[in-house]
Amino acid sequence: MAAPDVKTRRPTPADPMPGAGPDLSYLDDEVRELPPELGQDALAVLEGRSFMYSDSVGDVPPGSIGGLVSADTRLLDKWVLTVNDARLLTLRSSTVEHYYAAFYLTNPDMPGLGANTLGVRRERVMGGGMAERIEIRSFATGPRQLEVRLAVASDFADLFEIKECVRNRSSQIRHEHASDGSRLSLVYRNDDFTARTDVFATPPATRIEGDDLVWQVELPPGGEWKCDLYIPFAHKFDTGEIAPTRHDFHTFISRTGDPITEWRRNVARVESDCHELELIYDTTRRDLAALRIPTRAGDERAVLPAAGLPWFLTLFGRDTIITAYQTLTVGPSLARGALVELAAFQGTECNDFKDEEPGKILHEVRTGELTQLGLRPHNPYYGTADATPLWLILLSEYWRWTGDDALVRELRDNVQAALDWIDLHGDRDGDGYVEYQTRSPQGLGNQCWRDSWDGVLYSDGTMPPLPIATCEIQGYVYDAKLRVAELADGPLGNPALARALREEAEQLRIRFNEDFWIDKRGGYYALGLDGDKRPIDSMTSDMGHLLWSGIVPDDRAGIVVGQLMSDQMFSDWGIRTLATTDKAYCPIGYHRGTVWPHDNSLIAMGMLRYGHRDAANRLSMAQINAACISGNRLPEAFSGYSRAYAEFPVPYPTACNPQAWASGAPLLYLRSMLGLEPVDREVTLNPDVPDEIGRIAIKGLKAFGTRWDVEAIGRKCHVRLAR
Repeated sequence: MAAPDVKTRRPTPADPMPGAGPDLSYLDDEVRELPPELGQDALAVLEGRSFMYSDSVGDVPPGSIGGLVSADTRLLDKWVLTVNDARLLTLRSSTVEHYYAAFYLTNPDMPGLGANTLGVRRERVMGGGMAERIEIRSFATGPRQLEVRLAVASDFADLFEIKECVRNRSSQIRHEHASDGSRLSLVYRNDDFTARTDVFATPPATRIEGDDLVWQVELPPGGEWKCDLYIPFAHKFDTGEIAPTRHDFHTFISRTGDPITEWRRNVARVESDCHELELIYDTTRRDLAALRIPTRAGDERAVLPAAGLPWFLTLFGRDTIITAYQTLTVGPSLARGALVELAAFQGTECNDFKDEEPGKILHEVRTGELTQLGLRPHNPYYGTADATPLWLILLSEYWRWTGDDALVRELRDNVQAALDWIDLHGDRDGDGYVEYQTRSPQGLGNQCWRDSWDGVLYSDGTMPPLPIATCEIQGYVYDAKLRVAELADGPLGNPALARALREEAEQLRIRFNEDFWIDKRGGYYALGLDGDKRPIDSMTSDMGHLLWSGIVPDDRAGIVVGQLMSDQMFSDWGIRTLATTDKAYCPIGYHRGTVWPHDNSLIAMGMLRYGHRDAANRLSMAQINAACISGNRLPEAFSGYSRAYAEFPVPYPTACNPQAWASGAPLLYLRSMLGLEPVDREVTLNPDVPDEIGRIAIKGLKAFGTRWDVEAIGRKCHVRLAR
């Protein structure tokens, strides 16, 4: 049988534009995710939009997926330390803070130098650049001659290429090394894009061989040698200005007064009889601080969460919004920063390449070479159908926690533009539902949170045609319209808009519950409607988001909760993205059976909304137990294996860790146990704290311009203004 003609093939998430697309043949179909070449104990340090991924020795071997990346450009793809031509061995390596790691090493057995004769420490710190200190101490009984070599290289790969296939840029890279061995420089230019890597060495290298820094070192018994290295991230390329060569290494470690330290100091504190819960919260606080990136819009010095390490240290729509929502119980600064920044990038025109439309909230911002030269649409890219209603939800929730009428009024035009996008561009065919289908040859096929190519499937494992209207997006729209109606009655001062939005929301609720409900398998909500308006009948966790949005009728809420907590959906570590009874189920499929903490946290809040406290607590405790076994941190996703099969949560192979909305998930589990809500500018509690948790207290909770202390044991609680 002949293959169907490209012109007659229907677009699907796997092939959203049949026959279309630019020539990116140099990119491989095999996408590499996390660095298997670096080992399971690979380490990363990060700061803002920069990170260094290495193996446990501190090295980045050539050809690996690791390296030093800043602003979506890899500045180092090789960074290998040897002594007398031998690589070192790891004793213990760990991150001390997100920006600081220490590597304790020794030497293997080699001619003239027995095993474990040298004690080597590498310290690595991220700040305005990357600083590294190498210390070597000899425990030999006599003097030793050492050749210390640091092999350096940069391919200046774009972040997108690092995960795919890197174009060879060697002919466009200039090598400009200082003759005294104090500086090694690599400079890359392609059209208007320029990047450079400068490595400053103190003391200077004895010589530079190619791009290797080489020191000839003589160590007496008990002697020590030390070298400081520094790679700045910011340069004035056009003037050729070079950063100074002397830097105090310890100024990088002392972080007094920086915005991240200030944010961590000012967020609320959590106390509990459950020490593990305190540890999880402390990790959450550290991770959210680590993932902070600077804002580019407005005059405010705002704190803003990036999406995750290593590939998503940038502004996202959906991820950033949900993270900001999760963190409102410990402070409003992340939410305010997200609202202002995303509003500044709100779509203003129809641009097919970028999937941009007026009023649309972006999906992702990138600044690497491929984006700057117009080969990628990410400056910014708008391929998301849910970020716009989620932005409205976040604005409402921020206002409920702060009473910040001024910001709501300041964003009035953005609110109206977002509402217009929902009704005019989001609803592509006028049927009252928000659908998605990319218009970009590089656009995402799925533009909901399940944005992998096979994230949306029928129950038999086949793929639906586009455009697609997923269920949770309709719930977000319903919630957004009711919330904006509240704002319209309040700070926006537009009662006519409030009435219209409530009427539209009610009509959506009625139609949605007719079109998306499936009576089979005990009753559940379809994942979506396909391009022919047929139900996409897979059973997924997305119906839990419908509880969060409030679009589910009371008489169906119990059915939905029962499905979510059934053996086919609940693994005892969390709720799977796809039921085990669906043909496409795979416990290590990205959206086909894994457990996502952010997904589960919204579901827990939905269960709370409908009064299903036992289910919410069971889900919350499952996730807290998973975090306890996973270093007090929830990763982006973990495998959907049941607890009966796997006695500990099995990591998803390429999960971001930390990832912002996974790090923020424990805050919603706390909120659901406490029944913590802002009501009429008062902090209210309706707790149901599990016995195994005991007491929970949040001290210094910021709300309505002041601080509050809240405390609960079981169903008893206290709320008071902080002293």
